Amino acid sequence: MSLLFSTLLFGTILALFIIWFCSIKLGFLSQDPDHYAHQGTEFDIRERLCGDMICEGVIYGPFGRVNTRFVAHMHAKWKGNIGHMTESFSYDNGDTLERVWDLKVNSNDGLIEATAPDIIGTGRGKQSGSGVRLCYNIKLPKSAGSYVLNTVDWLYLMENGTIINRSQFRKFGLKVGELVANMRKIDK
Repeated sequence: MSLLFSTLLFGTILALFIIWFCSIKLGFLSQDPDHYAHQGTEFDIRERLCGDMICEGVIYGPFGRVNTRFVAHMHAKWKGNIGHMTESFSYDNGDTLERVWDLKVNSNDGLIEATAPDIIGTGRGKQSGSGVRLCYNIKLPKSAGSYVLNTVDWLYLMENGTIINRSQFRKFGLKVGELVANMRKIDK
């Protein structure tokens, strides 16, 4: 019985390690900003995340089902390399959320620093070619359990100026949610 238990335990640990390794080395988390350095239109967030924008998207739960849909109205303005962006989210269940980002871009290397009231510490990222990655820890609102989730945001610039946003949220290294959205400027 002990040998059987040891074999099952070893097999389970090995399977979890293989899944973790594949997600880190082959999946979403394996992307690097340099992968996009020479692809598509150059993505400068000071130019593309500027003015009035609308964002429409869905948030998936850990098993791939849509948990919620949202529309966000966004406004960003920049003074040189320092940006300020407001987001007003409306969810399909009637909830709303306001978020304010302060952003800083280093012109020399495309490195980004980002802060917001629900972000623990400072988010760090990089823009390169047609992609932008931002990593941060977000504290969910009390209504969502007040959990702190490790977040990896990817923004991909399309040729028509639309931005596709894909984000994954993790707790203890396990994916607990994913966001897919599009952002585009609003002509006034």
